[in-house]
Amino acid sequence: MFVSTAQAQTTGGAGPVDAGSLMQILPFVAVFLVMYFFLMRPQQKKMKEHKNMLESLRRGDKVVTGGGIIGTVVKVGDNDEVTIDAGEGVKFRVLRSTITTVLAKTEPAKTETDSK
Repeated sequence: MFVSTAQAQTTGGAGPVDAGSLMQILPFVAVFLVMYFFLMRPQQKKMKEHKNMLESLRRGDKVVTGGGIIGTVVKVGDNDEVTIDAGEGVKFRVLRSTITTVLAKTEPAKTETDSK
């Protein structure tokens, strides 16, 4: 019923790493690499591009919100609010994060220093 210490020591322990144990770990490493390159990395790249798009929003850009509203940016607020003109005097205040696509970019407005 009880195992003697001599038998417990001889039944295999944490010995040196051999090729057999490395071959058992190899499929897990391969699956992780495939998931990283085909799932995680493209998603991170897409999120970075979306963040850059939202940061570069300016007045006059034609955008689409998450709810499907198409409009023109009238004002970009400092606290993540954007005012969108949806046509005929209809204006919405939306969060910057709800904008999904920029349909048309406009040229930056000229300042007084640019015109001199």
